[in-house]
Amino acid sequence: MINPKEALHSGVLKNEQAGYLIAKRIIDMLGAAFGLLVLSPLLLLIALAIKLEDRKGPVLFSQIRIGKNGKPFRMYKFRSMVCDAESRLASLLASNEIEGAMFKMKDDPRVTRIGRFIRRTSLDEIPQFLNVLKGDMSLVGPRPPLPREVEQYTYYEKQRLLVTPGCTGLWQISGRNQLSFQEMVELDLRYIRQRSIRFDLTVIVKTAGMLLGSKDAY
Repeated sequence: MINPKEALHSGVLKNEQAGYLIAKRIIDMLGAAFGLLVLSPLLLLIALAIKLEDRKGPVLFSQIRIGKNGKPFRMYKFRSMVCDAESRLASLLASNEIEGAMFKMKDDPRVTRIGRFIRRTSLDEIPQFLNVLKGDMSLVGPRPPLPREVEQYTYYEKQRLLVTPGCTGLWQISGRNQLSFQEMVELDLRYIRQRSIRFDLTVIVKTAGMLLGSKDAY
């Protein structure tokens, strides 16, 4: 795994000032708590819809992801797939529609009806506010990858793990699934080099404007 001290000397991490990190954490805590409170009626409706479509399955889906400096954590989402989605993944890998260490499939047969809606509108991501409150994630940052994806990373690509992963980032507001894996990496490294409170707030505002749905989300 890449050494954060090496990254500081190489210029990848240009903004590690305590003031920025403290302000970012305060914004994360307030934003996540406010989001969960205001959206609580919508969250209940989504949970009910998931249960009505599949009474046996859980409402939330949790998965091990890789966070800052390679530390694993459990990330939460609304369940948008059938219950045995993970076991069916191997049979679908040949249909991957994105190059690099990621799996994306527009017409993934594992996605449920309600799942397609909450994915298109990114509502399935809202439970990650819990991860933000815990400190595993930030509101803005690189998306946290799966362990099997990180195993395929080059040293260069591992630099996206130098900061706390986020609920949204430059990838989401710059094309999302229309971009290649390498383009996503370059956007993440650009964010890491240029990040600031103003930059974070700009990403949050642009993300909010896309919540009504994006053709690039699936």
